[in-house]
Amino acid sequence: MREIATLHQPFLAEVETELPFQSEEDEGVFQKNIWHQEMAAIYLIEQGTSIYKDYQRFVIHVSEKPKLEVPIREVQQILVFGNIQLSTSVIQACLQEEIAVLFLSQSGRYHGHLWSAELRDLENELVQVNRSNDACFQFNVSKAIVYGKLMNSKQLLLRFNRKRKCREVEKAIVGITQDIEALEFIDNLDRLRGYEGIGAARYFPAFGRLITNAKFEFCLRNRQPPTDPVNSLLSFGYTLLFNNVLSFIIAEGLSPYLGNFHYGERQKPYLAFDLMEEMRSVVVDSLVLNIVNHSLFKPQDFDSVPSTGGVYLNQSARRVFLKQFEARMNEEVSHPDLQSKVTYRHAIQLQVRRYKRSLLSGIPYESFLRAM
Repeated sequence: MREIATLHQPFLAEVETELPFQSEEDEGVFQKNIWHQEMAAIYLIEQGTSIYKDYQRFVIHVSEKPKLEVPIREVQQILVFGNIQLSTSVIQACLQEEIAVLFLSQSGRYHGHLWSAELRDLENELVQVNRSNDACFQFNVSKAIVYGKLMNSKQLLLRFNRKRKCREVEKAIVGITQDIEALEFIDNLDRLRGYEGIGAARYFPAFGRLITNAKFEFCLRNRQPPTDPVNSLLSFGYTLLFNNVLSFIIAEGLSPYLGNFHYGERQKPYLAFDLMEEMRSVVVDSLVLNIVNHSLFKPQDFDSVPSTGGVYLNQSARRVFLKQFEARMNEEVSHPDLQSKVTYRHAIQLQVRRYKRSLLSGIPYESFLRAM
C-alpha cells in the first residue's frame, strides 16, 4: 500500500468541485457521487451509478449526467453504497493497485470487501492465530483499548461541558473516572467487557445532555436499526470509521477477523471492531455533536422505514455528512509516535501499526488518547 503521504489526504467523490455551482433546482442535472482532489476515498452513493476504467482513470457515470473522471493513482479506497456497478477492469485495477473496495447497503451497513488474497501476509496471520490462544496478550490489548475508549469518552464530556456545566454530565464524568480507576484491578476479559458496558451506559445519556439543538434529542444508544436521527448519525459515522480502520488493517497484512476484545460465533472483522473503539468519541461523537448543535441538519433530512422502524439520512443529507466526516478525518492532532501533528486518518494508521508491533514484537499496545 502506498505511504500515508497520499492516504491521509482522502477525497470524497463530489462532482461539485469539478463543475460550476448549481442551485437546488438544477441539482438533479448532476451526479450525487462525491469527489474532490484533497481526498483519497471515493464514496459512490447515487443508485444506478456505474464506474469503469479508461486508461489511467476511473470514470464514474450516471445516466444522462456529466461523467466524473478520477485519476487511479489518487485513489486508495472506494466505498460502494447499494446498487452500484463496477466493471471488470475496475475490479482488476483495484486488485493490482491495492485499492480497497468496501461494499455496503444503501443505508451504510457493511457487507464485505474486495482485496487480493495474494497480498495477505501469512506469517503475520500465523502469529495472530497463535496470539488468539494467548489469554494474557488478549487481555492486555483489550485492557488498553477499553482504557483508551473510556479516557476519550471522558475527555469529550469534559470538553463539551466546559461552558454548559450540566450536573448530569458532571456526574457521568465522575462515574467514568471511577471506571477507569477500577481497570487496574480487573484480571479477566469478562469483567473488562462489563466495565466497558458500564462506561457506555454512563456516557451516552450524558452525551445526549450536550445536544443544544431543540429539534433533536437523544437518550439511549440504539442500532440495527437506529430509531432516531442522532442514533442514525452515530451509526453512519461508526460505519465510515470502521471502514477506515478495516482498510488499514488489511494494508498492514493483518487478518481483520482475528480480534481480542470482540468475539462471536459468526466470522466478522473483530479486529476492526477492536481498534475503532478508542476512536469513536474522538472522530465520530464529537463530529455528530458539532453537526447537530450547529444545525447542519433538520429533522426533514431523515427518512424512516416503517417496516423496520429504522431512521436514516436521505441521500442529499448523506452527502453533507460525508463531506463533514472527511473534513474531520483531515483535521490534525498530536500523536506520540511522531513529532509533527498528523491527521486523524494517519493517527488511525499509526494505531494499527502499534497493534502490529505489539503482535509481532511483544511491545505493549498503547491506545490513542486525545489531548484536551
